[in-house]
Amino acid sequence: MSNLNSPASPRNPSGKERPTVRRIPVLPVRDTVLFPHAVLPLTVGRESSIQLIESLGEERTIVVAAQLDPRLDSPKPIDLHMVGTLATVHKVVRMPNQSRFVFTEGVERVRLLRYLQTEPFMVAEVEELEDVQPEPTANVEALVRNVIGQFQQIVAESATLSDELRTIAANIEDPSRLVDFVSSSLPFLTTDDKQQLLETAEIVARLEQLNKHLAKEIEVQQLRTKIQSEVQDQVQQSQRDYYLREQLKAIQKELGEQDEGQREVEDLRAKIEAAGMPDDVKKEALKELARLGRMSPMAADYSLTRNYIEWLAVLPWAKSSGSKIDINKAKETLDEDHYELKKVKDRILDYLSVLELKPDMKGPILCFVGPPGVGKTSLGRSIARALGRKFQRVSLGGMHDEAEIRGHRRTYIGALPGQIIQSIRRAETNDPVIMLDEVDKLGRDFRGDPASALLEALDPEQNNTFRDNYLDVPFDLSKVLFICTANILDPVPPPLLDRMELIPLQGYSEEEKVHIAFQYLIPRQIKENGITVDQIEFPEEAVRYIVRHYTREAGVRKLEQTLGTVCRKQARRVVEGNKERLIVTKESLKEFLGGIQVRVDTEVSERVKRPGVAVGLAWTPSGGDILFIEANRMKGKGNFSMTGQIGEVMQESMQAALTWVRSNAASLGLAEDFTKDLDLHIHVPSGAIPKDGPSAGVTMATVLVSLLTDMPVRRLTAMTGEITLSGNVLPVGGIKEKFLAARRAGVETIVLPAENRQDVEEDLTPELIAGVEIHYASRIEEVLEVVLPQLQERMRALTAEAENVSAGIA
Repeated sequence: MSNLNSPASPRNPSGKERPTVRRIPVLPVRDTVLFPHAVLPLTVGRESSIQLIESLGEERTIVVAAQLDPRLDSPKPIDLHMVGTLATVHKVVRMPNQSRFVFTEGVERVRLLRYLQTEPFMVAEVEELEDVQPEPTANVEALVRNVIGQFQQIVAESATLSDELRTIAANIEDPSRLVDFVSSSLPFLTTDDKQQLLETAEIVARLEQLNKHLAKEIEVQQLRTKIQSEVQDQVQQSQRDYYLREQLKAIQKELGEQDEGQREVEDLRAKIEAAGMPDDVKKEALKELARLGRMSPMAADYSLTRNYIEWLAVLPWAKSSGSKIDINKAKETLDEDHYELKKVKDRILDYLSVLELKPDMKGPILCFVGPPGVGKTSLGRSIARALGRKFQRVSLGGMHDEAEIRGHRRTYIGALPGQIIQSIRRAETNDPVIMLDEVDKLGRDFRGDPASALLEALDPEQNNTFRDNYLDVPFDLSKVLFICTANILDPVPPPLLDRMELIPLQGYSEEEKVHIAFQYLIPRQIKENGITVDQIEFPEEAVRYIVRHYTREAGVRKLEQTLGTVCRKQARRVVEGNKERLIVTKESLKEFLGGIQVRVDTEVSERVKRPGVAVGLAWTPSGGDILFIEANRMKGKGNFSMTGQIGEVMQESMQAALTWVRSNAASLGLAEDFTKDLDLHIHVPSGAIPKDGPSAGVTMATVLVSLLTDMPVRRLTAMTGEITLSGNVLPVGGIKEKFLAARRAGVETIVLPAENRQDVEEDLTPELIAGVEIHYASRIEEVLEVVLPQLQERMRALTAEAENVSAGIA
């Protein structure tokens, strides 16, 4: 860098030549001021600054200048202070992140005159900023001593400054060096304060500025000391209050009086005696109560222990509902609240009958399984009303934490018992009806498995000694009637499923929905929307139209919402001044609800007009539904494609159906190698919806036979059943839901597996079956005989032709 440091050489007054203007590289720094004679380590990370350090030659001299705005990443000359420090670079250390750690020592103050270059780093002409030396007067001596004294006082009271600084400051004789040393040693000075001290050439002015900063810091330290002393006094006062309270307790004990804490202990003792706890629980409660009596109310554990005892004391250990069971009244209550649901009502009445004969029987664990909107949750409330018991509902949907069921341990802050014990406390009896809603939607993560925590609570052989983590004493849940609800059973763990008695709640038929609408839904919606029965009338034809064309569900929740929309429209008409009674018609429904949303009358007949299309029946968590299956063929090399977002089981059913068709090609009038020059493609529409299961096997086979024989399937016909490679038709589930879906879609003929005949007889009433022709099949040939009647005529013709040929040969 010798070419950058070329000096101009006028003479100074002493006669010695010295460079007054020099060209030196400039290193910009943030929030840092380097004073002369001070050693300062700097971290250099900017690309331009690194290039500056790397370009230094033997004369390792730079100018360190502070930025006006430390937030700037690429400062320009205008962004730097005009006064900096000439420094010598002693050592450069390369860091792993490619930055440099530079040790610099300040030499003298310099003023930056003008910048000669800015790229790749800044170089400027600088001149020395000479100190204005004061006359050695008493005032200067006083300022110097004051600076040393105040600095030593600050160092003595500071926990971060080394005591060696006091000795070093006392041994510095030059006032200029003293100010620079003290300024660089004080951490509380801001960058602006330090820069101002650096730019001040007059030493007296510099001493006066530094005196002000030191005096201010001493004042701050004194305030800190005062605040700390006051806090210490408060702590001592708390200890004094504690001793006085202990003395007061001793005096009250001598006088036979009780303080507030003792009265609280006695109140809790009375509650424990009246709670009717078992002996082992009572023993634990009295032990904790004695511990509470020995505690100071100011102790950290006092409130925790008191809350624990209160929980033990308020639980209904021996308090039952005690209502006498009336079977006939219970039956009337169930019939009043819910239409049909005969199996569920019979199971509840059976339980009540046994309870009347054997009052100490264990409560059953029921699980209502069915699609949304069929009345599972409301049925729980109805059961509680029929039993004359309190009802509590616990929503399990989305629950991930095991402690929500079993409680937190008392050692945790804010610990509480689990939801089961909390429900018992809210019910205030030990035999409520507790509904565990949406048990199939329990979560599981690092906080535990709530489903596993339910195993103990829902086991009649174990729940008489249910132990909550918070209480840590056994509580008898055997008298509680637990009712779980679920839409599907697949997510429920088998051990938990094994402990529950499953009661399926199936979807409603159109007739049942109409009945429910008139008996329950319409009166409730009229009342909830502020109108009267004189202001609106729902004819049966209008309600059927809503059920058929505006809802497609197993339950009645959407139906009630739609009825509520119509009632709100009438409420608005009334408020707007139209007092005329509204008789709901198809035209008014179109006005209020828009066009029809479900076309059930024409969809099936329109889509199965061409060969290769058939209607299957599917079960979903929200009820049954029809499933269109389509097939097509094109020239190819025997490939078989399957689409429609279908699962592995359904794909296997398609393969099984194709295998059966190929193995029986001759009997179907097809060539043995019909797949040689054909590609087949089966598609299940509604491709955005995942589908799986084996129950569409017979539909797959029917579609393939229909396509390959060029015969359309019988109109308004639907089918369900699993197919085997040998052509057997196996039974499937969800028969009622599938039947209702077919009926909603206008299907007139249904083919079911022969082994499902019992399900039809048990679940479907004669009124429900009326108008629908049901065929039972145990072989796929029997299915084809129903759905492809023209195939049988062709087969008979082929058989007769073959017999004639044989006779001619003979």
